[in-house]
Amino acid sequence: MSLFIASLNSGSNGNCYYLGNEHEAVLIDAGISCRETEKRMARLGLTMQKIKAIFISHEHSDHIRGVEVLAKKYKLPVYITLHTLRNGGLYLDESQVVPFSAYQPVQIGDLVVSAFPKLHDAIEPHSFIISCRDVKVGVFTDIGEACEHVIFHFGQCHAAFLEANYDDDMLNSGRYPYHLKARIRGSKGHLSNKQALDIFTGHKAPYLSHLLLSHLSKDNNDPALVQQLFNAYADETRIVVASRYEETAVYHVNGTGQPSAQDATRLQFTLF
Repeated sequence: MSLFIASLNSGSNGNCYYLGNEHEAVLIDAGISCRETEKRMARLGLTMQKIKAIFISHEHSDHIRGVEVLAKKYKLPVYITLHTLRNGGLYLDESQVVPFSAYQPVQIGDLVVSAFPKLHDAIEPHSFIISCRDVKVGVFTDIGEACEHVIFHFGQCHAAFLEANYDDDMLNSGRYPYHLKARIRGSKGHLSNKQALDIFTGHKAPYLSHLLLSHLSKDNNDPALVQQLFNAYADETRIVVASRYEETAVYHVNGTGQPSAQDATRLQFTLF
């Protein structure tokens, strides 16, 4: 089977990513309103009835803003850690709250969602791998630096949402106060264009078909600059810059490759 993916919105004003097969789908984060989520999915020809669960990466408002209304209206389970639930101040029906743990896969029909810790200034932040049979898609945003977990999982993906939050020169010369610049650049802040490019060029699988560059800063980045930068190294990978104003197209990820036994062993050794 294959996966269909789209960014419904990506940026500090709201993050929401759609991943599914022909029968079921999940949302990773719900940082835009229920109404806007419905409108954008409808424009893409996607139905809310196919959504079977929402997974929350961390408690910042641009990742949880719409979850309460979405979960209530569509009676959706919300997979979230208890620390994230408390720190986010969310009011969800207890029957819909499903705590998850890192490294423990969650089965949603033919989809499998696996979480792993990431470096970000939140209480208990996680990234996700969504797989369907042999096809894997990663969601790697809101990350301060590429730890071994990110490198290990990115190297196995057929497609990925990867943060490219800021351009170093634009951030350095921009209007943000020093403490905010330090937070963004810090090990629990966000990935720069250069850091994201290093992950892409240094660790992508030869079968990575789609890279959706995500969570671009409104003030400290430029979509055209990011597109040009990554296009120069794209080879066979389709580069898409996800917008903070509108949804992307729906992309069909039909995995055609797997890590070799040698690569898998090397990655496992690096991680553990």
